[in-house]
Amino acid sequence: MYRDYKAYLIDLDGTMYKGTDKIDGAGEFVQALVDKERPFLFLTNNSSKRVEQVAAKLTDLGIPSNPDQVYTSSIATAEYIKSENHQARVFVIGEDGLLDALDREGLTRVESRSDYVVIGIDREITYEKLARACLEVRNGAKLISTNGDIAIPTERGMLPGNGALTSVVAVSTGVDPVFVGKPESLIMDRALKRIGYGKDEVLMVGDNYNTDILAGIRAGIDTLMVETGVSSFDELKQTDPAPTYKCRDLYEWMKG
Repeated sequence: MYRDYKAYLIDLDGTMYKGTDKIDGAGEFVQALVDKERPFLFLTNNSSKRVEQVAAKLTDLGIPSNPDQVYTSSIATAEYIKSENHQARVFVIGEDGLLDALDREGLTRVESRSDYVVIGIDREITYEKLARACLEVRNGAKLISTNGDIAIPTERGMLPGNGALTSVVAVSTGVDPVFVGKPESLIMDRALKRIGYGKDEVLMVGDNYNTDILAGIRAGIDTLMVETGVSSFDELKQTDPAPTYKCRDLYEWMKG
């Protein structure tokens, strides 16, 4: 039998959905948490959407959610920068979710003379954006990346992730970025504080060993890996440490 935890951190891409397609069992799993009054937080490295947009997508897919239950790498990134410099000037590569998170923290977005270069997924990336980022880093700006995911699961298959974009600037400048999203402690510490339960009371649920599962392991919480997204159980045969639990999908977990 699996443990019934008091609170849950739940990945999105590859765990709840792939692109625009809901993953079987996702809605039923979350509804079961609602029925048992178990608090949960959707924890995603995807920086492209505002929390309201993420919650709306989940709701449209039949997965119970509201904006307060969504914590993105964009929010964690903006909070991190604000904690270091509340008057920071930021050059940004990214989409609406990242821009909105920075604006909500009162940070100033600029095109030059920045204190920070922040890179999030940008599906309209251009050479010029990358060139400007490199110039800003060479002029002393601190390089921040919302997450290091090199590939992301979609309904089309695995597509380039933000880590792939970030690597262009990192390789060109020779500067290592500060990564915020899973598996880094920057996002996990903030997520655990937000959900408000002790580490032995929380379960991290995800599909990607190198992000979701490692994030939980490094944070000292139990982990559940499902085989519905990036990682397969065959790939984990030689992996140490292993997830606390492995299930083919969330239906298997609910069966106990």
